[in-house]
Amino acid sequence: MTKLIDFYFDFISPYSYLAHKKIINLNQRKIFNYKAILLGGLHNLNEITAPAFNEKKMKNMKDDCILIAKKNKVPFKWNDKFPVNSLHLMRGFLIVENNKKDKFIDVCFDAYWKNNLDISVQENIKKILLDCEIDQNLFEKSINEQKIKDKLKDLTSSAFNLNVFGAPTFIINNKLFWGQDRLEYALDEYNS
Repeated sequence: MTKLIDFYFDFISPYSYLAHKKIINLNQRKIFNYKAILLGGLHNLNEITAPAFNEKKMKNMKDDCILIAKKNKVPFKWNDKFPVNSLHLMRGFLIVENNKKDKFIDVCFDAYWKNNLDISVQENIKKILLDCEIDQNLFEKSINEQKIKDKLKDLTSSAFNLNVFGAPTFIINNKLFWGQDRLEYALDEYNS
């Protein structure tokens, strides 16, 4: 079996969304192993101040994302509620059945970066779960289990230990590629 490209992401990362859309447009989803991290936690471990908390970086990031989306013909709207807490949906990714994971990823990313929904609001999470045909009660119960809380923390810590400091990050053959603009390099490494 060919090794997959690990794709470290968080739903609140606009660049993760743009990378995800590129992966779909290239019809390469099957060679990526989506790995959930909590970006805020990763930034804390790396002692990084996120661009969202720097006015000049934030303006540049907005403009940059719009430019990338337009060039790649990706539907994109900067979310009015950026940044929000993605904790419940990132934990949710860990508990969603494998046959529903792809749709869950698509719907969560689109909800935030295409449809301008606040994905930290319970009512919007309900809509996402309904669209993905996921039982809301089971979802809520599962994401609040200590083992799931610990798993997301462990995944974020493991990413930190691999020198991941932002999202998206791709790792293949022990080589790290950071940023949506490095997707092609990760694909080159996969194909080498």
